[in-house]
Amino acid sequence: MRLSSKATALLLLALLVALAPLLFPSGFYYRVGALIFVNGLAVTGIVILTGWAGQVSLGHAGFAGIGAYACALAPVHLGLPPVFAMVLGAVVSGVLAYLVGRPILRLKGYYLAIATLGMGILISMVLNNERALTRGPDGIDVPEFGLRAVLKGMGLDPTNGQFWYFFCGLCLILGAWLALNLYNSPTGRALRALHGSEVAAGTVGVDVAAAKLQAFVISAVYASVSGSLLALQNKFITPDVAGFMHSVEMVTMAVLGGVGSVMGGIFGAAVLTLLPQVLTVFAEYEQLVLGLVMILVMIFLRQGVIPSILRKIRGGEG
Repeated sequence: MRLSSKATALLLLALLVALAPLLFPSGFYYRVGALIFVNGLAVTGIVILTGWAGQVSLGHAGFAGIGAYACALAPVHLGLPPVFAMVLGAVVSGVLAYLVGRPILRLKGYYLAIATLGMGILISMVLNNERALTRGPDGIDVPEFGLRAVLKGMGLDPTNGQFWYFFCGLCLILGAWLALNLYNSPTGRALRALHGSEVAAGTVGVDVAAAKLQAFVISAVYASVSGSLLALQNKFITPDVAGFMHSVEMVTMAVLGGVGSVMGGIFGAAVLTLLPQVLTVFAEYEQLVLGLVMILVMIFLRQGVIPSILRKIRGGEG
């Protein structure tokens, strides 16, 4: 029985998550792996928004900040377990994306990019300036994941890097599965129609405004969950998680791997998360080498690494 491309992609992702630890020389790499999965989850949301719906956002790190600070503040002020705080952060991010998206998604091109950038900057400013609540640039401690007794009974330790590696990996697989199921659904086809032409999509019955808003809300939830996972595993968070550079990193990861491909976006997240670890041997030339890699990819693999390679393989077969 031949597997579908979706099932094959998910199977490969699951195998990579399961087998990669066999190559880890130390426990440190479990943390790096977990960070790759967290970034991959955020980038999956960017793929849905930008790669499919054709909408640019330079402020998506703001939603990651909301998710992160929900896990830091809700247990203290609302008495919620961190797990439920993560859900609360996703709900708040989705509602905010809905309210903000209704007016700004009427804009196009760089006007939309600037509007989303302003939204991200506002969220970052709130996190930096509301010191009484967030402790400002100094950052804030995040309570433990909780459910320790339950997890201990299952032989799991939430303070262990291995736990976060496999937990974040499971979250990424679930997020990728949801995105890949969305791809060929009526909603997914409507989103992809927008990328080609909003006018043409509208003429065949797509509610353009509603579809763009759906993509914005879905991607915001992905970003929020990624921020929550980052905060919970690090047990400490600063406003940098909502900063402009984090937004740029998300978009860059998606473009590098292939902005229209879920697996491409995850690959881009893995590359740009691993490269700084590998390039430490170059010391002060690290940023130069990283920039050179990006330039070469954009010149020779214009559609992103994964889509370009797959296209060449299929062309070779044809």
